[in-house]
Amino acid sequence: MATRKRTELRPSDTTGKPKVLVTGAGGALGRRVIERLKVDYDIVGVDFRWRKHVDPDVVHYEVDFDKRKFQDVFREHEFAGVIHLGRIGSAQLNRARRYNSNVIGTERLLQYSLQYGVRQVVMLSSHYVYGADANNPALLDESTPMKAANLTSELVDSVELENLCNIYLYKHPELTMTILRPCNIVGPGVQNNLSKILASRLAPCLTGFSPMMQFIHVDDLAEAIVLAFTKNQRGVFNIAPEDWIAYQDALELAGCRRLFLPSIPPMLPRVLAGVLSRAIGMPFPSYLVNYFKYPVIIDGSLFSRTFGFKPKRSLQEIFKYYRGEKSRLAA
Repeated sequence: MATRKRTELRPSDTTGKPKVLVTGAGGALGRRVIERLKVDYDIVGVDFRWRKHVDPDVVHYEVDFDKRKFQDVFREHEFAGVIHLGRIGSAQLNRARRYNSNVIGTERLLQYSLQYGVRQVVMLSSHYVYGADANNPALLDESTPMKAANLTSELVDSVELENLCNIYLYKHPELTMTILRPCNIVGPGVQNNLSKILASRLAPCLTGFSPMMQFIHVDDLAEAIVLAFTKNQRGVFNIAPEDWIAYQDALELAGCRRLFLPSIPPMLPRVLAGVLSRAIGMPFPSYLVNYFKYPVIIDGSLFSRTFGFKPKRSLQEIFKYYRGEKSRLAA
C-alpha cells in the first residue's frame, strides 16, 4: 500500500528524530514509556480521555480510537512506529463502547498504519486472554490457546483484539507486529482492578482459594515495552518475572485485611462481588472471579531471551509500596 507523503515540513521534523505514536499516553504506563522514549524519538500521544498528567513537551490528542478524526492524527504526522497501550479496561466503558474502542478502534489503527507507511506496531495485550481454568497447565507459554472468551463474555473483546493482531502479524509481513501479554501490572499510578485491590485496606478473597499470581512493576513493564520497540522483533511474547506468590500472601504483604467471600455455589461469589462493588466501591469485578480461584501463571522466558529483559523490582518492593501508601494515608 502506498505511503502518503506530506509536502509541508512540520517543526518537529527538524529534530531529525523518528516520530512514534503512543496510545494510552495519559495513563501511568504510557507516561513512563514516553519518558523513556522521548530522548531518541519525537512522541505524539493519544488518549480517549483527557488526562491532566501529560508531558508538556509531547504533542497530545484527545480522541477515541474508533472515531473518524483518529485518522487525522496519521494524516498530520509521519510515524515510524506505533505503541498501542490504549486498551480499554472493563471498568472504564460499557461493553459495547469497550468493544468498539478495543476491537474496531484497533483495526482502524492497524489499517491506518498500513495506509500511512508505518512499519512497526507494538501492541499491549494481557495474560487474561488465556482464561482462568482449573485445567490450565502449570506454565502457560505463547502457544497456549486463548480460552478467556469461552469462560466469560466480558473478555471477548480482549481475545478478539489479539486475534485481529495475529491476522495482521501473518498477513502483512511488511508491518512488524510485536504482541505483548504481561502478567498483573501494579505500582504507583496503576488503576487496574488488582492494583486497586492491593491499595484497599479491606481486600476480598474467596474462601478456600489462594491462587498463585505474578506481578510486574509498571516501571519494569515500561522498560520491557521500550526494549520490544527498539529491538523490533515480530511475534507474540509473554512478559512476567520468574517468581510468583499466593494471592492471600500478596494481600498480607500489601497491608490488606482479607474479606472472605463464600466460594459456593458458583454464582454466589459473582453476586456478592457485584453487591460489594456497587455498595462500597470494592474493586472485585465479578467476571474475574475465576482469576481469584485458579492460577494463570505465564512463561516469560521467550521475551527474556529475545530481548535480554530481567525485571528489576522484586515482589517485596512492589508490596512495600502499597503498605507504605496505607501508612502514609493513615498518618
